[in-house]
Amino acid sequence: MTYHAHTLTPLGEMILASNGHALTGAWFTGQAHFPQQEDLGHRIEVSDCDVLTDAQAQLLEYFDGQRAVFELPIAPEGTDFQLAVWASLREIPYGYTTTYGAISKIVGPGAPAQAVGQAVGRNKVSIFIPCHRVVAADGKLTGYAGGLERKEFLLALEEPSAEVEGRLF
Repeated sequence: MTYHAHTLTPLGEMILASNGHALTGAWFTGQAHFPQQEDLGHRIEVSDCDVLTDAQAQLLEYFDGQRAVFELPIAPEGTDFQLAVWASLREIPYGYTTTYGAISKIVGPGAPAQAVGQAVGRNKVSIFIPCHRVVAADGKLTGYAGGLERKEFLLALEEPSAEVEGRLF
């Protein structure tokens, strides 16, 4: 059984989904690749599911700058290739970015960066699986299912301070 609940964030409303044991989805309302209503399961209140309660609390801590790592079970459904890409996304540390090409080298020899990009774009657990940390080879921001403005916000939120990075400015 799948459940979903709505929660507000500084970037707008998000839908959080759970199977009761793990977080299975986190989408911005109306984003690209938003699931069909029947795939979201029953609508409940966040407080009706421990997983959703924990996810909401950790998400708000993240937006408040109090959390860099999420500590809850995450179990999105996808193809083996998508799951491999999403697993590699979870290895990108807070405050860092990588490229589609770098991920393609991790997930398998000959995996085209374009296929990686498609899997990244279909990430079902936005923010918790940090697809926003993937940029083009030239460092430019490219597609984000939740919108480039949100991607910019998330990367700015995670940018280390000059003191942490050992920079003067």
